[in-house]
Amino acid sequence: MKLSDFDYFLPEELIAQHPLEQRDSSRMLVLDKKSGNIEHKSFSDLIDYLSPNDVVVINNTKVIPARLYGVKENTGAKIEVVLLRQSEEVDCWEALVKPGKKLKAGTNIIFGEGKLIGEVLKTTDIGGRIIKFKYQGIFNEILNELGQMPLPPYITERLEEQGRYQTVYAEHSGSAAAPTAGLHFTPEVLEKLKNKNIEVVEILLHVGLGTFRPVKVENIEEHNMHPEYFKVSEEAADKLNRAMKQNKRIIAVGTTSTRTLEAVGKTGEVIPGEGWTDIFIYPGYSFKIVSGLVTNFHLPKSTLIMLVSTLAGRENVLKAYHEAVEKKYRFFSFGDAMLII
Repeated sequence: MKLSDFDYFLPEELIAQHPLEQRDSSRMLVLDKKSGNIEHKSFSDLIDYLSPNDVVVINNTKVIPARLYGVKENTGAKIEVVLLRQSEEVDCWEALVKPGKKLKAGTNIIFGEGKLIGEVLKTTDIGGRIIKFKYQGIFNEILNELGQMPLPPYITERLEEQGRYQTVYAEHSGSAAAPTAGLHFTPEVLEKLKNKNIEVVEILLHVGLGTFRPVKVENIEEHNMHPEYFKVSEEAADKLNRAMKQNKRIIAVGTTSTRTLEAVGKTGEVIPGEGWTDIFIYPGYSFKIVSGLVTNFHLPKSTLIMLVSTLAGRENVLKAYHEAVEKKYRFFSFGDAMLII
């Protein structure tokens, strides 16, 4: 399929620049993936579309303050660094850098007047850098002091409350971006699920470059996803496999949860474990685990809208997006929700 098959027109003013005061007060477009029928609801109505025959799967990753601002040693030139993932070597990270043309191997970047020093080791195949950090103390504490939340480039307004770019169930640090479908959930919504005997299963995928990286090839099959770290416990796998044997629906919260489940469920059974996945889901793919999805509205021509189109059908999804534009839904990370069932 062509990249242009996943394009749509989005007025810039519909890109949400800040979260709503109440997480679950966002609007929710409900799309029936079989009929293409559309309903317009509030996220607080989610419980009405779920039953004890459903299992809801959430990604409990936690965003780290991955954006660092420093200066190039000797010249003082300003450098922006976004940490993507930790390498196997101690204190080494893969990162995006800006500007990057003159950041050759051996270059030092100074952060916080020397509290943190990053040495560029090499350039990656996607134009990023491998950086080795030197510091005194505990790295995460220094990162919390010097780093900022790595908000997407389409969000231009300052985020006053940093915790609003975290889910209420965020637990394991490591993401360079939030699993944004989960931002709509509140403790009250989770309690409603529990009271309705809907099982909530936690898995992990640290969101990395796959979220930031645009598709640059017209033939989407030529696009390569960047590997991201995942972990699915034996307990989670057992719950999911038992649910599928009982013909329960698996409702993934977000494309990150979806990709993780499909990566570990290629045989139709969820296999516990941890590692790296570069699974790319686009039309033609047959879902093995996921039957429903809570998601946000995604960028035109992105791998995320391709995934959603695979689950609900490209024509159904584009129709829903066009209707969302007409009804002035809020788009992207801090935007409104979409439920596909």
